[in-house]
Amino acid sequence: MEQHVRSRTRGLTHTAPAEVTLQAALDALADPIRRRIVRELAGVPDWERPCGTFNHLPVAKSTLSHHFAVLRGVGLLEQRDEGARRLNRLRRAEFDERFPGLLALVVGEEGS
Repeated sequence: MEQHVRSRTRGLTHTAPAEVTLQAALDALADPIRRRIVRELAGVPDWERPCGTFNHLPVAKSTLSHHFAVLRGVGLLEQRDEGARRLNRLRRAEFDERFPGLLALVVGEEGS
């Protein structure tokens, strides 16, 4: 991660996909809300989707924060703060290198 990151971002834990087991990745993607977050992030450019734009999902804000933390913990998501907003990046290339095809299955999923 970049050296000039704001202090709030420094408190976030970002796991490299290379350090994640297949079981951990599958466990994280087992939740339909997390899969939906991944699908929605896959449809936008990096760093353009703030966490606050996911308030349409049927979970409490604290639960949504937990889902983001789980996705960071398995290397699927990177976050950074810009002012009052926390922006998201799907770590597609890094995750695909570690688990080829898994992310494509999630992004292509219908009906969830």
